[in-house]
Amino acid sequence: MRFLPCADSGLLIELADLQQVHALYAALSEEPPEGVIDLVPAARTLLLQLDPRRADLRAIEEAVRAAEPRHGLRGEGEELEVPVVYDGADLAEVARLTGLTEREVVDRHTGADWKVAFGGFAPGFGYLTGGPEDLVVPRRTESRTAVPAGAVGLAGAFSGIYPRESPGGWQLIGRTDLQIWNIDRDPPALLRPGVRVRFREIG
Repeated sequence: MRFLPCADSGLLIELADLQQVHALYAALSEEPPEGVIDLVPAARTLLLQLDPRRADLRAIEEAVRAAEPRHGLRGEGEELEVPVVYDGADLAEVARLTGLTEREVVDRHTGADWKVAFGGFAPGFGYLTGGPEDLVVPRRTESRTAVPAGAVGLAGAFSGIYPRESPGGWQLIGRTDLQIWNIDRDPPALLRPGVRVRFREIG
């Protein structure tokens, strides 16, 4: 575990793997140290957003080291069904890269038990884990300048849904009309750490 100050109001904790991140995130979510106002998990880090008026870095570090890791995230147990039209621009390329047919790519994607591991890249973007090994594909060699909101993609061992139009290099296999991010909704993001996701094919 390594602690790195992040600007004037953040503390970045580096951990060994995603499992450790989830365990510490669950513990600190239940009992956040004094001065910690938000927690942002990633693949191997946990960012603590601090209130500079109340945060004591030494006390926070001691509290984090003393925290008992827990299993289970705040969103654990929540399920989200995502309807998808599988007509993505990279579906044929994903089939070529994996040695599967396009039909088999779709069946494996809809048949997997996905779970939001962490967020990042853009507000509302969740990195989904739990897919089969034969859907692991590299990012595109050249990123697109504009990927539409609702695009469903694959990159490495992750799947994801673009919450708004943005540049991106994921392999696009489909699209959904589900509004993944809405600032006027509480909470704004549908894809929060711990939420389980099932993709359902529609015509």
